[in-house]
Amino acid sequence: MVDVTAKQPTVRSATAESTVLVSPEVLTALAAGTVAKGDVWAVARIAGIQATKKCAELLPLAHVIGVHGASVDFEIEQDRIRVTATARTADRTGVEMEAMTAASVAGLAIVDMVKGLDRSVELTGVRLLEKTGGRSGTWRRDGLESRDGRGDS
Repeated sequence: MVDVTAKQPTVRSATAESTVLVSPEVLTALAAGTVAKGDVWAVARIAGIQATKKCAELLPLAHVIGVHGASVDFEIEQDRIRVTATARTADRTGVEMEAMTAASVAGLAIVDMVKGLDRSVELTGVRLLEKTGGRSGTWRRDGLESRDGRGDS
């Protein structure tokens, strides 16, 4: 584990995404609110937020940090659900792994909720989109618009 004792706490954030590939039947059930297990969005959102806070328990060399903010959002597209998770802190190390864990677990919760409707449902594309703060400053995945609309510049 990297020793971050001497580093000063700074405000940091990270945003990650995952994608859940689903059938038209699943999209119909989600739109109608008829998924047998219940409220898919609420369960997945809480699962992602909980995962943010449990990251250091899952990843052996991740630091235990204070997560001061976490959000999980969903965007329904033609054949997929895009999960976006953001984690925020004021600590000595970043929250990239917390955001990626949130996006992964929220996606897995969706898979769990709809797998009875479609066994081929698939979690894919877990990736970091953006991180801010710390010594290295802001990083944004090439080709993405920033959340404030400024793009990569």
